[in-house]
Amino acid sequence: MIEVTIKNYLEGALNGVPVFLELPEVPSEDYPQWPERFVLIEKVGGSRRNFVQLESFAIQSHSTKRLADAAALDEQVRDAMDVMAEDVEEIGSCRMASNYNHTDIRTKRYRYQCVYDIAFSR
Repeated sequence: MIEVTIKNYLEGALNGVPVFLELPEVPSEDYPQWPERFVLIEKVGGSRRNFVQLESFAIQSHSTKRLADAAALDEQVRDAMDVMAEDVEEIGSCRMASNYNHTDIRTKRYRYQCVYDIAFSR
């Protein structure tokens, strides 16, 4: 599953920043409160042609403290994603489609979101 590959890659590249495929339940035994910074990966589209998968992923950089922290984490994510095709064998290409402030006004959680199109073979 490519989502797990991306998650594992970002966990290694982001030096201890938690990376999730879904929001954790908070409070819980693992997370009594939200981490100050974390990354959430969400598949937002995809297709397959000639045994090549092309998937789109929204990668959200969250901060509970400041917008600047979310922006800085987003920059780290983009730096890692920009070289992922060089570092992960099954990834053929990884291209950023968009990047923007995606703060959730309702929950007052700061976040940036970048969307990447990733081509890979299964």
